[in-house]
Amino acid sequence: MKVNKKILIVEDERPLADAIKLKLEINNFIVFVAKSVVEAFEIIKDNKIDFIWLDHYLPGEESGLDFVIKIRSSKSVNKNIPIFVVSNTAGNDKIKSYINFGINKYYVKSDYSLEDIISDLKIVLK
Repeated sequence: MKVNKKILIVEDERPLADAIKLKLEINNFIVFVAKSVVEAFEIIKDNKIDFIWLDHYLPGEESGLDFVIKIRSSKSVNKNIPIFVVSNTAGNDKIKSYINFGINKYYVKSDYSLEDIISDLKIVLK
């Protein structure tokens, strides 16, 4: 079986992160999970990540938006990693900020199924 792309899920709700991870692994992705911005950067430092699935509200002082600002403004090879933000909690001003900082897509969790988002993810990674 062909090894697929490496995906980083940055999500603090463990049951949700586990469900996303399982769905992605069934679809042949190698999956890493972080529950904070600090953990996410540790994983990125040690692995070549092809895609990021990101929540807005995360534990610690930094949100998903802080993560996007840091990664997009960095001079590293990681600044162009495709990012989907999947959250129920960011307001319209935050969503506009995410888009301005170059995320690929913003999803309101309650409006999309995991299958819908994974389908879009596969398109972006082709």
